[in-house]
Amino acid sequence: MFERPVGKRIFRGVRQPGPAGVFHDSNSSIGMLFFLGAMLLLVPASSGYAMDTASLRAMAGQMLLVGFRGTAVNNDSPILRDIREYNLGGVILFDRDVQLKSTERNIQSPEQVKALTASLQANARTTLFVAVDQEGGKVRRFREERGFAPSPSAKVMGQGSPEQTRLEGERTGKLLAGLGVNLNFAPVADVDVNPQSPAIGALERSFSADPDQVALHAHAFSRGLLSQGVLPCLKHFPGHGSATVDSHLGLTDISKTWTSAELRPYELLIPLKASPLIMTGHLFLRRFDEVHPSTLSRAVLTGILRQRLGFEGVIVSDDMQMRAIAEHYGQAEAILLAVEAGVDILVFGNNLDYDPDIVPKAVDVLVKAVEEGRLSVERIEASHRRIQAAKQQLQTSLAWGPQAQP
Repeated sequence: MFERPVGKRIFRGVRQPGPAGVFHDSNSSIGMLFFLGAMLLLVPASSGYAMDTASLRAMAGQMLLVGFRGTAVNNDSPILRDIREYNLGGVILFDRDVQLKSTERNIQSPEQVKALTASLQANARTTLFVAVDQEGGKVRRFREERGFAPSPSAKVMGQGSPEQTRLEGERTGKLLAGLGVNLNFAPVADVDVNPQSPAIGALERSFSADPDQVALHAHAFSRGLLSQGVLPCLKHFPGHGSATVDSHLGLTDISKTWTSAELRPYELLIPLKASPLIMTGHLFLRRFDEVHPSTLSRAVLTGILRQRLGFEGVIVSDDMQMRAIAEHYGQAEAILLAVEAGVDILVFGNNLDYDPDIVPKAVDVLVKAVEEGRLSVERIEASHRRIQAAKQQLQTSLAWGPQAQP
């Protein structure tokens, strides 16, 4: 189920000539030398070997997770084309269409969602991430009016015990697993620094103003999800809780409000392997990068998250169509900067804006960057390995998950 993309054999350097006697005459020796020279020209200077285009495109497809329109799919649906032809890595479900200002998007009822996710998975050669934002409280896609059980906000959960939060995570995981959803973009690991922060505090999305309590409850909620076979995703690194503006709407500069205390939940949770995925925030933080927001910053994602904190899992971007990115970068450049920074999965919600061809466009951008030498094959392979390792956990997560407390 977790297939390596099908393609021709990968060249890993150049084979050395065989034992003495293999080359029987000078003409064949010269011919072989010409052949080896030609092969060397095919190997990019930045890479140890070349890869066939089909395999490269299949790996690039796994690095994308996108939204789509429709409560059902058929052979004419762009999302099925993307799954079948581009080896799409994942999808995200929404309960409303922001661009159309409509309450119709992907979710009508429990039975309809089950049928939709089953149709999507049936067309995938590699297990799809089927993702949703089901944090609880105001941020949840499955609501009572469509036949789903209510769930409390992170703030409410944070006022109780971690064990109660674990049970809530378990209930959420059971709901999602029953619907065919295997990835929850939750829990929020942001510290409630500013209770009026429009995207976090004002929506009760943070467990606490105490970083240690945030870590305890985020860990508990994650364990609950994992117990039901659903992967959690901590967010929004390096910390959104002090922001005074919403990154959905524009540039979010936290340089004057952010403190290192907002890293503490990650410092506690990463050693426990509390979550196989972490989502970035489109947050501008000058002390680390004076040019790019965190999603596009190698200093933040590779320097801090990977090297300093030791995170070895999948780094997921927040929606690349949010105005904090889309208003300041061209799409192709944003894709490449994110991957160069360390992002493994690029999320395009396709909700703030809608482009039915976002997947082929993004795959083309990544493949062209490899062919032109800006990205190496190894960089794409590294993301592919991490993504497949996370997907493998979908088969083992019922028995997986740290039991120690932060």
